[in-house]
Amino acid sequence: MPRRRPLPLLLIVVALLTACSQDNERPSVQVSPQKSDIQVRMEQVASNPRDADAWFHLAELYDGAGMYPEEIDALKKVIALKPKEIGYAYEQLGTTYNRIGKYREAVGSFLKAKEHSPKNPVIYNNLAASYGMLGKTNEQISALEKAVALRPHYATARYNLGIVFLKKGNRTEALKQYQELNKFDEGTAQVLKKEIDAKGK
Repeated sequence: MPRRRPLPLLLIVVALLTACSQDNERPSVQVSPQKSDIQVRMEQVASNPRDADAWFHLAELYDGAGMYPEEIDALKKVIALKPKEIGYAYEQLGTTYNRIGKYREAVGSFLKAKEHSPKNPVIYNNLAASYGMLGKTNEQISALEKAVALRPHYATARYNLGIVFLKKGNRTEALKQYQELNKFDEGTAQVLKKEIDAKGK
């Protein structure tokens, strides 16, 4: 079978140059950059600055992006626009203040939130966290006791209550929280029990 002769190098180079020039002659397609969700919401509130729901959705987007000062400003807009039905905005505001270490502001926000939603145990649990960061242990315990009174099977609040009692040196009350917790959430109960046992040594 006769061998195929290799193409001369010059022909290969010419073929490549021709292909490149043809590529360059193709019309370029302009791809417009997509707007981010935040940009879309910003345009929405700019066109209708009295839309409290749009402000709240913008605040949620800021939260997801870690843009906490912007989130706080957006939540304050929601509160200004809906002063009679903004428990959820105050609750989120308190959570955001906690994240950036502004615990006094967080307490104020959670206290406002519970005025609007007095039976929401999550607010009391989060309020307790703020009190704890301020070293207000008695207020922390009261808030957690309210949370578990409203929702007896609230594992996070019950665990937190056990930990606070332990910090105060009240092992008996911490054990009570462990026993209650063990009735419905054995995993979390065991975590608390390890803390209690470690303090007892």
